[in-house]
Amino acid sequence: MALPLQGVRVLDLTDGFGDTACRFLADLGAEVVLVERPGGSASRSAPPIRNGVSIPFALRNANKLGVVVDLDDEAGRDRLRSLAVSSDILIESLPPGHLAARGVGSADLRAVNPALVAVSVTPFGQDGPYRDWAATEQVLYALSGVLSRSGEPGEPPLLPPNGLVAETVGAHTAWSALLAYYDRLHTGQGQSVDISAYEVVVHGFDPGFGVQGSAAAGRSEDFPRGRPDAANFYPVYRCADGQVRICLLAKRQWRAMFEWLGEPAEFADPKYDTIPARFAAADRLNPLIETLFAQYTRDQLVAEGAARGIPIGGLNVVSEVLITEHFEASGTFVDAVIAPGLEARIPSGYAKIDGARAGFRFRAPELGEHDELVFDSRRDEPCTSIPAPRRPVGSRPFEGLRVLDMGVVVFGAELGRQFADHGADVIKIENSDFPDGLRQSKRKGALAASVAWGHRNRRSLGLNLRTPEGVRVFRKLAAEADIVLANFKPGTLASMGLSYEELAAINPRIIVSESSAFGSVGPWNTRLGYGPLVRAACGVSALWRYSDSSDGLCDGSTVYPDHIGGQIAATAVLATLIDRLRTGRGAVIEIAQADVAIVALGNQLVAEHLRSGSISAPGNADPYAAPAGLFSAAGDDEWCVVTVRDDADWRGLCSVLNRPELVEDPRFATSAARLGYRDDADRIVAEWVAGRGPTEAMQALQAGGVPAGVMHRLPELLTDPQLVARGAYTELEHDRLPAALPTARQVAHFETLPVWPLRPAPLPGQQTREICETVLGMSPDEIDGLVRDGVLQPPVDDPAQQLPSPA
Repeated sequence: MALPLQGVRVLDLTDGFGDTACRFLADLGAEVVLVERPGGSASRSAPPIRNGVSIPFALRNANKLGVVVDLDDEAGRDRLRSLAVSSDILIESLPPGHLAARGVGSADLRAVNPALVAVSVTPFGQDGPYRDWAATEQVLYALSGVLSRSGEPGEPPLLPPNGLVAETVGAHTAWSALLAYYDRLHTGQGQSVDISAYEVVVHGFDPGFGVQGSAAAGRSEDFPRGRPDAANFYPVYRCADGQVRICLLAKRQWRAMFEWLGEPAEFADPKYDTIPARFAAADRLNPLIETLFAQYTRDQLVAEGAARGIPIGGLNVVSEVLITEHFEASGTFVDAVIAPGLEARIPSGYAKIDGARAGFRFRAPELGEHDELVFDSRRDEPCTSIPAPRRPVGSRPFEGLRVLDMGVVVFGAELGRQFADHGADVIKIENSDFPDGLRQSKRKGALAASVAWGHRNRRSLGLNLRTPEGVRVFRKLAAEADIVLANFKPGTLASMGLSYEELAAINPRIIVSESSAFGSVGPWNTRLGYGPLVRAACGVSALWRYSDSSDGLCDGSTVYPDHIGGQIAATAVLATLIDRLRTGRGAVIEIAQADVAIVALGNQLVAEHLRSGSISAPGNADPYAAPAGLFSAAGDDEWCVVTVRDDADWRGLCSVLNRPELVEDPRFATSAARLGYRDDADRIVAEWVAGRGPTEAMQALQAGGVPAGVMHRLPELLTDPQLVARGAYTELEHDRLPAALPTARQVAHFETLPVWPLRPAPLPGQQTREICETVLGMSPDEIDGLVRDGVLQPPVDDPAQQLPSPA
């Protein structure tokens, strides 16, 4: 297949955070050259290891070429400069200042290639008080506020499964790199981009001050000590052959459940149509549902739920995910050689473009495997030719683009916002009879905070697409638009006469992004899908609990993978926009949220495939590092995450603890030995942390080079020294909000792109007349007629809403 980034050259100097970004760009067709040091990247030994092969390295470096460059040697640095001359994008994850000290930093390489986009992705960014700190996924979970909302009341907080942070950071890095490259194609100038993995997780994983899921209607806002009681947001029930999860969000879903239960009188009150009321009555409601469900198998419950319009999903463990019929049919997995002599079942990739998977094509390179191919080929040629600049440096990259946004809830808000924040005219298509779930508000007449966060910088067109005339209006808009975004059940657009084929017939340049829970192919393609059901089906929920025998799931406060799924879809759309500059043609893109989750769990899934029974819910223990995990600090419900990755970290820990004798202790002399004496090693750290406040412990450990992070609660993010120094937050105002909201100013720090504007989110249909007049050229009489007919929907206070019918 013709992939959208063919012809784009990427230099990959990542070793850890950022490597998944380069894999994603390679999947989309970029020529990615992995540059390793002599002896190879540290990630070549990252666990889990099977048959002597690092599963993370194999997955995250597939589809790449590989070369060796010694940056401590002048000849090696000259080699890197020659590669930079013929490259479009460089992504590196080396410590701040490492490349610049060797004369090959961002400024040095852009001096030899002014068109180069140079992206740095580090744990905390290029400046600020945490600049030189170390981080692991677990440390970032703690610092970001995610950990404080994870776990069961009365229990310690619970670390989510590994992999979710790495893929989140990778997705934002890929997006940021392509955004700067797209800008370069219009301005002629490259730039430097500074990405902090910490800020990505704070703003992009499941933000405390960002778009929230429907269950937020039941959450507490006073941030008490202990974990929120979130189990009943998306409750899990035992059934005849396992467990299922249910999402009762909309009134119609609850009414269907009420009928299935036999309409018990104690729940007949209309107040139970609301999420908070059902949440408050969970101790009486849950036993009724559990008794009903005990009569059915998982498959029977899912089928019955679908027939009744009740979202129900089975809980799968990782071994079941690998053999699920739907994922086989959808192409989610591929059986492939991932290293010489080693074949495995692996996640194939995130996206389908024009119906074909943009994913795995060939295995990760052996060390230096492509030295001859890369250095003895056309590498002296200049990079992709730069067009005559058409837009000034410093302008918004998507100015002039028009996006028709039919996206809903969290995924839809995140996807459309990426384009609205960077200058596109994003028109949100809304139907007041079927409002976006985000428009729920606990305060009558007020704007939901999630709408303020997620719909800013857009315009709103009230349009009833369930009428032939409404479809005609949309098609007229699409004839001059660039992008259409939707995340309905597969087939919904086609049923309205708005399939990609039909839209491309009137506008060959149109790009259509369709997203759903499980994709358009396979037996689950029409399943009702919400993030919690996707997590349950893909193995995330089964790993996000204290142990395999624990009945409780601890992911109730998150809407993962909605936010990251929206970012993945935006990146695929952007890649297709880049391709359209070359071909003049659009494309149809499909993202299944299930595929997003499965790629993130790739390490566990592949390790389980290669050694059955080897993967289980780890709780707060790191299966591959000791001492490591969550440690109670002085104070009320205060915690600090610590990870000793290797022998250097162990020596640093012993120094901080003033226990030099432990360095030579045979129980702890090697990583393998420490794993064998995990309890003893953890106890040493636990006793030390218990006598200190979490911030004191974190700062002391980081000063010794040991990754550590306090468990932040959400309000603490607003005063965190690193986030304050980096300007991570500003305030978002709206006249329908009782107070200003903390909100992100940006995620990546671009050298020339402006920070996001904060134009208030529209009310439903607020710009209906404006859009119809200025974009579609309709007369006032024509607009009034369509309002009378229920096709157009201006705001409820619009005078046309009260127009008399024609005589």
